Amino acid sequence: MSGGVPESEGSRPEGRRRTGGLRAGRLGRLLRGPRPEAVPTIVARACTLVGLLNVAAGVFPRFRNSRMHAIAEVLPGALGPFAAALALSTGVLLLLLAHGLRRRKRRAWRAAVVLLPAGAVAQFAYRHSVIGVLISLALLALLLRHPREFAALPDPRSRWRALANFVLLGAGSIVLGLVIVSVHPGRVVGDPSITDRLAHVLYGLFGLEGPVDYYGRTSWTVAYSLGALGLLTAITTIYLAFRPEHPAARLTEDDETKLRALLDKHGARDSLGHFALRRDKGAVFSPSGKAAVTYRVVSGVMLASGDPIGDVEAWPGAIERFMDEAKAHSWTPAVMGCSETGGEVWTRETGLDALELGDEAVVDVADFSLSGRAMRNVRQMVKRIERNGYETRVRRVRDLGERELERVQRAADDWRGTDTERGFSMALGRIGDPDDGDCLIATAHRIEGAARSDSGRAVLGDGWADDEPGPYGDLKAVLHFVPWGKDGVSLDLMRRDRSADPGMNELLIVAALQASPKLGIARVSLNFAMFRAALARGEKIGAGPVLRAWRGLLVFLSRWFQIESLYKFNAKFRPRWEPRFVVYRSSKDLPRIGFAAMQAEGFVTLALPRFLRRGSAQRRPCPHGAAEHEVRAA
Repeated sequence: MSGGVPESEGSRPEGRRRTGGLRAGRLGRLLRGPRPEAVPTIVARACTLVGLLNVAAGVFPRFRNSRMHAIAEVLPGALGPFAAALALSTGVLLLLLAHGLRRRKRRAWRAAVVLLPAGAVAQFAYRHSVIGVLISLALLALLLRHPREFAALPDPRSRWRALANFVLLGAGSIVLGLVIVSVHPGRVVGDPSITDRLAHVLYGLFGLEGPVDYYGRTSWTVAYSLGALGLLTAITTIYLAFRPEHPAARLTEDDETKLRALLDKHGARDSLGHFALRRDKGAVFSPSGKAAVTYRVVSGVMLASGDPIGDVEAWPGAIERFMDEAKAHSWTPAVMGCSETGGEVWTRETGLDALELGDEAVVDVADFSLSGRAMRNVRQMVKRIERNGYETRVRRVRDLGERELERVQRAADDWRGTDTERGFSMALGRIGDPDDGDCLIATAHRIEGAARSDSGRAVLGDGWADDEPGPYGDLKAVLHFVPWGKDGVSLDLMRRDRSADPGMNELLIVAALQASPKLGIARVSLNFAMFRAALARGEKIGAGPVLRAWRGLLVFLSRWFQIESLYKFNAKFRPRWEPRFVVYRSSKDLPRIGFAAMQAEGFVTLALPRFLRRGSAQRRPCPHGAAEHEVRAA
């Protein structure tokens, strides 16, 4: 027997007291319920689970008679074998609501608050299930206890959402209907073909009797289920078609005026600043009005591009407004193509993270020359094209005549080469707007039978050929630059006639660089090269296997995207490289941000097939008669 002193309450070891504290803390958290910020995720997962079980209960007869269904019967909305159609439609609605609840949408919260009591009443009325009622009311109480967690405003929407809903939900109903028709092999009369089954589904969605017949009451179960899917598709489509539109943000005249004033004072800081004047972007301003962030919402991602516009000291205020707007709508915030300084401010003010996306090629005009071995290929290409009868002109947009400007606009539009307009973060979206008179246009012209001037440029008679026949005259290629402060320009688009000689872009870039001193231009920003550093380091001696593998993947992807080709094209002009970054909230958001960015840039389009868009094939004219354009970077 030990002679030590017995442990008193105050002398209990520290580890034991800590264990008791942990247990008490866990009990307290259990009694308090989940953290408020975790409620949307919990509710969304619960709705997803319940929706899937309800769909399974409505579709598969074996599931309704299994042990799993005994569990499903007590969940909200599950009405068992007596109401397969209602279970199916309830399950689909819960699945549709789950996404909105996860994104904290107020409308989804309201719908769930209505649906859950209805489910509880149905549980008690059909099955007298007290447990089902309690679970429905428990989820309802969780929603009612945390209404502030579901305060996100609606996303931009239009009538096209109704058509998309009809196509997607209709296709899903057909697939689900085929499953419903085929899961009763022992009750089917005869051996109907897949065509008969498909016809039965299509008839059933419209509430009509199809060619497939069943023994017993199975025909009623299948008919009610198909009718419920068709009715659900019709109701949701009608609702989306007739609800008030909430159009996406657009740059207003007042916003554009404010942005131009900020660019006049601070436009020299960022080469992408002028692209903030795209009219398919929205803008948020700092409280002082001295800074702004422009953005577009794509697939629930709020995409900003470049650095904020305006005074650097006022950037935090504009960034805060941007983040508040993203939070109010439950959008995923992201920034594409900001500079290193911009990335530092974004990450410091918001807690977001940044990842290097690529490099921007910037040529200092004073350092550019065609002489030297490094420029031999470009020099020879330019001389060869000039000997073939081409001449170049570099002018401000305001110096072009109305007729010539119209010809340039038509050529830029017809030479685009794609159905959809590309460009977002590094593209303006128009040519020839009266407000963009400081923009720079470089054009290449083919003069047939021309004499040569001493400089190698073609001259016809005693002047330039301006009245050539045809829609484009003698025009063969166009480059468009936007202002970058008072002494710089940034490349916007490159277009050329496919029948022109190779090297038109090199010819016009050299012409623009050589004409820059007379125009007061000291720096020219060229294309953006994505993952440029990886491509450059991966081809050097001593590159590791991981870097070489990464470069190999980029080269492989270059078959479809201009990755390696843009890097090599830019490198011809011996530029300096300025890194650009993507700013994001979490690494799990990167795939979604990447997909949204590809949509915004025009590389991925979610539109109707061309034959269904004949009625809208005529392009709506840009403001002030401006023409659309091509993206300058991949």
